[in-house]
Amino acid sequence: VFMLCVLLPVALIARVPLRKFLQATREPALIAFSTTSSEAALPKAMAAMESIGVPKRIVAFVMPTGYSFNLDGTTLYLAVASIFAAQAAGIILTWDQQLLMMLTLMLTSKGVAAVPRASLVILSGTLASFGLPLEAVAVILGVDEIMDMARTTVNLVGNCLASCVMARWEGEFDDNAGEQQVAL
Repeated sequence: VFMLCVLLPVALIARVPLRKFLQATREPALIAFSTTSSEAALPKAMAAMESIGVPKRIVAFVMPTGYSFNLDGTTLYLAVASIFAAQAAGIILTWDQQLLMMLTLMLTSKGVAAVPRASLVILSGTLASFGLPLEAVAVILGVDEIMDMARTTVNLVGNCLASCVMARWEGEFDDNAGEQQVAL
């Protein structure tokens, strides 16, 4: 849903060639999905972005930086998991509490390591700081492997798109790059 409602409009506004972008991110996204580690897909993702016209200097700066600061999938997951923990415990959170929790998660998700299930540590700390029961983490742990696949893929695609958007913004996106690959 996030990819369709947020990333797709951003790609359209930035005039990112969708077909080339989707073809280029297919393999890195599959690596990220299957390993649940965005670090494992970083070299392929960087090469893929260069192949579709993003200059190497932009890719080399934006992609690694995005792995620390552009964790869309992780932030969304942590917010939903925190609300789930509150609802499972029968705790009603006000809009103010939910907003504060979301802002806290936006900040704390920046410290998530790029290893599988690292966000559970952040989730546990956030639940404890808001007085929510930690037992919910045990329930979430059962489905976290599947959720980790999805959030890692969203993180990777978001970082790839960020490099394309930055290249377009700087006027350095090469629209003619990769034409031979698309024609195949």
